[in-house]
Amino acid sequence: MTNTNISPFAHVFLKLMQGPVYEEDKTYWKDLLGWQTELSKYLQQVGLQLIINESDGFARIAQPEASEDNDKPLPRLMRKTRLTYEATLLCIVLREALDEFDIKGNGTRLFMTQREIKERLTLFFKERNNKSKLLKDLNKPINSLLNIGILKAIREDAANKELHQYEVKRIIKALVNNEKLEEIKSKLKLHVNPVQQ
Repeated sequence: MTNTNISPFAHVFLKLMQGPVYEEDKTYWKDLLGWQTELSKYLQQVGLQLIINESDGFARIAQPEASEDNDKPLPRLMRKTRLTYEATLLCIVLREALDEFDIKGNGTRLFMTQREIKERLTLFFKERNNKSKLLKDLNKPINSLLNIGILKAIREDAANKELHQYEVKRIIKALVNNEKLEEIKSKLKLHVNPVQQ
């Protein structure tokens, strides 16, 4: 039985509720752009905001913070995820890697192997003696960022996990904007000694 009362943009709305929609997902992206005015109006009615970043090729739903003078604040739809120190550090490393990639202009999608990610991260842990344990421990922040959609597994290598390949999703630029990047970097300086030249 078909329901004729279903909105023509319902499929895009539901996809957005699952997480960011990317330009590479051609069908949803085309419909998202076509229905963006209607989607924005609908989302505003329920206290949400549609954010479309065409230059980086992603769209997402955000929930603005409730104002303090609001006597009936809306419940939070999206839980704020607290990242571990290592996962936060990985966000910084990946955001800077994406900036470097964009400056070189080698394409629009940044792919990195597990080894490349870990090499960048280990620079912050020079003090650790047991390198093999450290490298194993660095799987945890990678998995955390896979779970929240900042990294996407592209290719797995059964013989050598270090060659697993990931895409750094551009949503990281929205989650860690330039202002937030500087704020986090200054906080990290209190916990980490810069690498000695």
